[in-house]
Amino acid sequence: MGRIAAMDCHILQGVCLAEIDPLKPVMAEPLFRFSIAGREIIFSNHMLMITVAAVILLIVIPLGARKKSLAPKGLQNLIESICVFLREEVARPALGASTDVFISFVWTIFFFILTLNLLGMVPTESLIYLLTGKENRFGGAAATNIWITGALASITFVLTHVSGIRKYGFFKYFALLAPKVPVLILPLIYVLEIISAFVRPFALAIRLFANILAGHIVLATFVGLILIFRNWVVAGGSVAVIVAMSFLELLVAFIQTYIFTLLSTLFISLAIEAEHG
Repeated sequence: MGRIAAMDCHILQGVCLAEIDPLKPVMAEPLFRFSIAGREIIFSNHMLMITVAAVILLIVIPLGARKKSLAPKGLQNLIESICVFLREEVARPALGASTDVFISFVWTIFFFILTLNLLGMVPTESLIYLLTGKENRFGGAAATNIWITGALASITFVLTHVSGIRKYGFFKYFALLAPKVPVLILPLIYVLEIISAFVRPFALAIRLFANILAGHIVLATFVGLILIFRNWVVAGGSVAVIVAMSFLELLVAFIQTYIFTLLSTLFISLAIEAEHG
């Protein structure tokens, strides 16, 4: 009987292990479908989180900026402090006299990505399940979707080169793409610069995607360990690790937002300099 019980326990653990998928919490899940001009559009949980983030910013930012005060307090003080820091410590050292031209983009990209990252840490699905008792996918970390981080990086890519072309003109901009080098190696440098121009947004997208994805997979894995082993020792250890990882994920959310914003600003500055590359 003891051997049979042990076998049953191993079988149960195997079933739990098969059912637990650490990637499930970060996968895009269709919520509903609709058609526009005969084309089917799939609205996923990640698209929902993007919409929620946009709505939150459209509400919170105006609320924080509605009252002008020499000594701002609360939400206004927080938003103003972040905006001043981004303008003076991130944008101005790189963009110089062009800071005011691009600061709106810098602020927007920072607050949007940060809101996405913070929303991804909220266990929306679990909260809805506790309230309604129904399985749902109304939540998730949108930054774990490479299409979303790729779209954000593409915006930086387009803005970077459009800004350079607007300042110098199409032909002069590409003439300045490579630094002054001997004529013999100039074709090679141009090829490398063109490759670099496409690698930069790719690196932006992958960095944000990979860091946010890794953290959520680790958290899901430790939650799975609790369900697999079902004992107090593993549960206690896993909960301790989950709490510690959650604080680390909060730090990563801010760091990755800052890095994405900083690199986007640097890429734009390279495009509008007299000699860029």
